Amino acid sequence: MAEVIFMPRMSDTMTEGNIVAWIKKEGDHVEPGDTLAEVETDKATMELDSPAEGVLLHIAVKEGAVPINAVIAVIGQQGEDWQAAIAAAGGASPVPGAAPLAEASAPAAPDNTPAATPAPSASEDNRVKASPLARSMAKEIGLDLSQVPGSGDQGRIVKRDVEAFVESRKSEPAPAPAVPTPPAPTAPATSPFFYGASEAHFEERPVSMMRKTIARRLSESKFGAPHFYLTVEINMDKTVQLRERLNEVAPVKISFNDFVIKACSIALRQHPAINSSWLGDKIRTNHDIHIGVAVAVDEGLLVPVIRHADMKSLSQLNAEVKMLASKAKDRKLQPEEMQGNTFTISNLGMFDIEEFTAIINPPDACILAVGSIIQKPIVKDGQIAVGNMMRVTLSCDHRVVDGATGAKFLQTLKSTLEEPIRLLV
Repeated sequence: MAEVIFMPRMSDTMTEGNIVAWIKKEGDHVEPGDTLAEVETDKATMELDSPAEGVLLHIAVKEGAVPINAVIAVIGQQGEDWQAAIAAAGGASPVPGAAPLAEASAPAAPDNTPAATPAPSASEDNRVKASPLARSMAKEIGLDLSQVPGSGDQGRIVKRDVEAFVESRKSEPAPAPAVPTPPAPTAPATSPFFYGASEAHFEERPVSMMRKTIARRLSESKFGAPHFYLTVEINMDKTVQLRERLNEVAPVKISFNDFVIKACSIALRQHPAINSSWLGDKIRTNHDIHIGVAVAVDEGLLVPVIRHADMKSLSQLNAEVKMLASKAKDRKLQPEEMQGNTFTISNLGMFDIEEFTAIINPPDACILAVGSIIQKPIVKDGQIAVGNMMRVTLSCDHRVVDGATGAKFLQTLKSTLEEPIRLLV
């Protein structure tokens, strides 16, 4: 019996998948584990593998958004009735709202009306066979993938093709400068700064799956959870000194973010109410400390999770954060690496942001926004001195956390970072 392929749930928050490109075509023989198509989820572009051996009898959806559990393809033996297989599986094909593989041709234009030529669409690049990494590289440098010859399977464009194309463009001689033509005399404008009402300049692009999910989840969080905010300023002098000493002997260069993650894990152990989740009819207090670390990517924000952060050293935290951040920027994070967070940290200190507030990342009850370390005058032992000061703001879900509870957590965090030797005990 032919096997019907449904759109799988590739992440815990996924409600639909966007088919970017099919690697296999109808009539191809496939083995279990062969890549059938590239699917963009709300968090990453992932490869959809074949679960069975046989012939790809039918592709139900060529490209576009497809709901979870909708039919996208059928695999079986040559000559099998794929329509009967879909009917037996209780599915429907094609999926409403997605582009079917066999599209009806447009009606011919009348003899006295010339057929309109469609303008090039920004989505045309998605129909080119290319790996997710090649697409990411091309987007970053503004390269049209349709100009790049592919050397991969079935002409698929891969990383080396993009690199080779860019190098070839560099070696091409620059075009000769054009001889300027004297401008024709024109009537003076009423004002050098006047622009006609019709001269609007803008650019529009379709909303990606990731941006749709960010908009939906953060809107639900902001408007569904009553936020309140607590800010405290921390003297980081001793942390700065300890970091310098540790980096003289540590196998990796420890960052200030590593100190914040470790200090938060200690404070969460002492204040478990912060490490909680609102579940509607009950509040879950998590015994494990899994800290999400917000990472900015081109399409938005990803939050890889450091599991059991309280049990890891500063060096271990540093190595894991770097590894996950690199995978996030390459869109190679697996769903399990972005699930299970109990608390989240968003650090914009490296962008010279002194203070900000963050929206709670569900299902967490709190998120910590970390600003940059600023040298400023402070009063120390009755004297004015220069201090390394850092502001942090805790966003709290008032359904779970009260003001005093959040304040006690920040007191513990502050005292730990002001006496960071506690992190090593």
